[in-house]
Amino acid sequence: MRIGITGATGLIGGALASELAGRSHEVVALTRRAGAPDGLPAGVRSAQWNPGGDGADAGLVGVLEELDALVHLAGEPVGKRWTPARKRAIRESRVGGTKTLVAALGAAGNRPARFLAASAVGYYGPRGDEELAEDAPPGTDFLAEVCTEWEDASAGARQGGIETVLMRIGVVLSPRGGALATMLPPFRMGVGGRIGSGRQWMPWIHLADVVAAMVHLLEAPAGSLEPVYNLTAPNPVNNADFTSALGGALRRPTIFPVPGFGMRLAFGEMADALLLSGQRVVPRRLVASGFEFRHPEIGPALMDLVGN
Repeated sequence: MRIGITGATGLIGGALASELAGRSHEVVALTRRAGAPDGLPAGVRSAQWNPGGDGADAGLVGVLEELDALVHLAGEPVGKRWTPARKRAIRESRVGGTKTLVAALGAAGNRPARFLAASAVGYYGPRGDEELAEDAPPGTDFLAEVCTEWEDASAGARQGGIETVLMRIGVVLSPRGGALATMLPPFRMGVGGRIGSGRQWMPWIHLADVVAAMVHLLEAPAGSLEPVYNLTAPNPVNNADFTSALGGALRRPTIFPVPGFGMRLAFGEMADALLLSGQRVVPRRLVASGFEFRHPEIGPALMDLVGN
């Protein structure tokens, strides 16, 4: 297949592009800058697009007309303090970028057969110990509202006859980026610990599994997919258990808890949304589809990623 990927220079997109190219798919990275960006895997070509455009760009429409499938992963990072400007960028990069792509897909004469669009487990909002499968309703906080609008923006693709799948992605673990890379320096120095109460759930997934899940969805038979999938490991853990597992993988103590008030002082609203609350998300539909996780348990997953 010829597969387009937005966000192909990011952690997940780069790993997905490399995996697909290794499986003899032709991969086109849609990037905001002209010319091939640094870091693209060998054999992956690039094409420019403007996420803030109106979708009428003939160049973008032409690229989409050549594709068999499109994976949309682009979006502003959320793991920084949320100023009003950053919150606007988070919303617009996801909602506006998706609307641009969907408009271009609508203008294409020959459309991709399948559209995989990223969303996030933030869709569910903070829910305590409630187990959340794909049919759970959305939350009401900022991230839940953004995710709801983000998902709604893809509706035009489905209405246009494209098999459209929303992927609610959890906390992707990799030492090369994301949450785990941020945690590693203090934990390796032996000054890591649980955050706040430690009772908040972490809907984690190993980078290799999130990539394998996307490949699984891309290569599934036409018409066989559900409209929404949770891309998380089948065994979510709370922050205290994650902390213990990471300390075990690194052979370091984890006796320095980070108080919630300190996180709020440092990160404001973002601390409550991402660090001090969580979601107990389960990938019910992914498991039902026959997907087999390589790393279903947090201890062995962290040993694979960072074990000494």
